[in-house]
Amino acid sequence: MNRRETGIFSGSFNPIHMGHLMLANYLSAFTSMEEIWFVVTPQSPLKKREDLLPDEVRLEMVRLALEDYSFLRVSDVEFSMPRPSYTIDTLNVLTKDHPDRKFSLIIGGDNWSVFDRWKEHKQIMERFQIFVYPRRGENVVIPETMCQSVKLVNAPLVEISSTFVRNGIREGKDMRAFLPPKVYDYILKNELYR
Repeated sequence: MNRRETGIFSGSFNPIHMGHLMLANYLSAFTSMEEIWFVVTPQSPLKKREDLLPDEVRLEMVRLALEDYSFLRVSDVEFSMPRPSYTIDTLNVLTKDHPDRKFSLIIGGDNWSVFDRWKEHKQIMERFQIFVYPRRGENVVIPETMCQSVKLVNAPLVEISSTFVRNGIREGKDMRAFLPPKVYDYILKNELYR
């Protein structure tokens, strides 16, 4: 069976912004991944919950952002899993539920630098391909012994963060260039991040 290669891009997406879409578009176009699934995370074990909008609101923003992309999908798989959610558990559930897919993990250079703190990180590397994208200030080093399972992708460095977007909205700035249009409209209409 030829399984479709699918990238898993997890995050709180609070909110999803153009940087996320540019990265996913690049990975779909320039790597072996045919689809990228945005897994909306209820709670990351390594992040605080402050400023986090409700799960369903963040999920809806991702759904709106991806509507026009045939190769990008949104997933709420972690909403029904124990919290905090761990990547190994998410990958196991997805693999079981979608045997026609070969899943890869997409992480930033900042996460790669603390990857040894992730639950079952060795098992993730043994069973799944990992694609690491660059982040400013992170010198990504992939030991030669890991080069088969971990690949550094030469994606464009996009300097947009969800924190920057939230702060701009809070200060009443026009942030439309940083957000997918439907997401920007949704944020304004629902007075989010005020």
